[in-house]
Amino acid sequence: MCGITGILNFNGAPIDGDALKKMTTTLAHRGPDGDGYFIASALGLGHRRLAIIDLSDSGRQPMTTADGRYTIAYNGEVYNFKELRCELEGAGHRFRSRSDTEVLLAAYAQWGADCVTRFNGMFALAIWDGIERSLFLARDRYGIKPLYYALDGRQLLFASEHKAILNYPGFARRLDVEALLEYFTFQNLFTDKTFFEQIKLFPAGSWCSVTMHAPPAELTFHRYWDFNFHEPADPMPPQAYAEQLLFLFRQAVKRQMVSDVELGAYLSGGMDSGSITAVAATRMPYIKSFTCGFDLHSASGLELGFDERDKAEYMSYRFKTEHYEMVLKAGDMERILPRLAYHVEEPRVGQSYPNYYVAQLASKFVKVVLAGTGSDEIFGGYPWRYYRAVNNGSFEDYIDKYYLYWQRLIPNREIKTLFQPVWPQVKHVWTRDIFRDVFNGCRDRSACHAPSSPAAYINQSLYFEAKTFLHGLLIIEDKLSMAHGLETRVPFLDNDLVDFAMQVPVNLKLANLAQVARINENEPGLKTNKYFLKTRDGKLILRKAMRPIIPAAITDNVKQGFSAPDAGWFKGDSIDYVRKILLDPKAGIYTLLDAPSVHAIVNGHLEGKSNRRLFIWSLLSLEWFLRQYRLAPSRT
Repeated sequence: MCGITGILNFNGAPIDGDALKKMTTTLAHRGPDGDGYFIASALGLGHRRLAIIDLSDSGRQPMTTADGRYTIAYNGEVYNFKELRCELEGAGHRFRSRSDTEVLLAAYAQWGADCVTRFNGMFALAIWDGIERSLFLARDRYGIKPLYYALDGRQLLFASEHKAILNYPGFARRLDVEALLEYFTFQNLFTDKTFFEQIKLFPAGSWCSVTMHAPPAELTFHRYWDFNFHEPADPMPPQAYAEQLLFLFRQAVKRQMVSDVELGAYLSGGMDSGSITAVAATRMPYIKSFTCGFDLHSASGLELGFDERDKAEYMSYRFKTEHYEMVLKAGDMERILPRLAYHVEEPRVGQSYPNYYVAQLASKFVKVVLAGTGSDEIFGGYPWRYYRAVNNGSFEDYIDKYYLYWQRLIPNREIKTLFQPVWPQVKHVWTRDIFRDVFNGCRDRSACHAPSSPAAYINQSLYFEAKTFLHGLLIIEDKLSMAHGLETRVPFLDNDLVDFAMQVPVNLKLANLAQVARINENEPGLKTNKYFLKTRDGKLILRKAMRPIIPAAITDNVKQGFSAPDAGWFKGDSIDYVRKILLDPKAGIYTLLDAPSVHAIVNGHLEGKSNRRLFIWSLLSLEWFLRQYRLAPSRT
């Protein structure tokens, strides 16, 4: 795993080598093991290396084919590269290294753009064709590895992170207030926008090709894969699904353990990370495991159950891992926010600073870590969400219900007041349309044309959350691990496992379609326990499949989210910090948001009148983003 950068000058102007190096050096945290550059007149590629497979100089990038035609800069890991290498050798290709990079390069030379359909892994890549003078860009199925770009009439800039593009000489930093409105509706970005006007996010599961002498007004993306949750035409018996799932899961973990350096595993004490550790431990005795707990001296109520260290220690005992843990306090959130904002670049999804700290811990011992991300999204881990929109008169009725649920920060009726300082710039943005447009790529449109079964609508919801919530989680996970030069792998997003999960019947993932437990998303962590204790629902087939390898106390236990007791800390240990940052009249957020409205919401939480932890976290994240990226007003 690494960091990549690139410049393509459509007018043929030679690449500024110093500018390319400046962009690439910005990503040194992603690849502390070395850098590399390739310049061919008007095309430049940069690479920062985190050496995982083939640690020799033969694995360095950018890498060029023996005939000099193709050159690649690539970030990620393709786990089936050995099988592809055998196939390519049969087609006449010869290899000089043991790296997956050289296999990807040969795959493109052999199959062209279709090569990406053969890759099982995570990647963002750029391949230059020196004969056609064309550049090929692609991103993995799920968006595990990020890729950003900025395009104007004279050049294309791209990189693994915003900050590399921002450091290109003369690049203008302009805040995209439309993206800000989108974020404060969903606590996420559903479109390709970023918080910077000129920088866009390359779509997951897509590729594009541009030619040097034909500058495009916009990039034309070709989607080669998309999620397709659907009911099977001829379902198998439940036990057959459980057995096949366990087989595919073991295969996925085995696949993703390929490495020439030591790897470890996150171990929270829950089913997802526990299952991964259980399988990994059979292949790597005394594997290192890592968990993060929370100081609960000032916690109360639900927050008293947030520290999972006891469960993690029990799992470590069962699987004989070499276990490491850390404990976070309220002050740890305060001190890390500036650095966190720099690495996350723009806020997405929920509180992420615990992930930063546990990645920092893991990076002291290993270069690769296995994580349970993706399990909830493909196996139905959030049933209280899906049931919000099960019974509908039409697809538009479904959209209305689900949209209201996903307004996580600010409801529509408060948007105009909150955004009063910039309202003329954003009043034309309809966030319901943004929400609905997520479904435009859905291949199974049966529920979109007429009233359909509850299962069909739940599959639509699984599609939506995989495209939005999961995508946001993956972007955050990448940036927080790579901030420490750590590669995170996600076995639940193995291609074969996902393809299988998408056709598991809904009634094997969820059972209580008639029971709905109302859950407030601002209620952290134990909202999942509250739901499960009432319905015993969610991820049923996964629980059944994992029973042979992990204790029943884990498979049959409540789901515990990885949450800190922020709601209590914000109005307790961190109350002075929250007031200092968010009630300061000179805060940068008040160039964008209405101060009286913000103060009323914040004070309501601090006084215990409401729980607005998600909103307060988002405000803190925005304020530090504005400061770190020099978009806040001067503080005199």
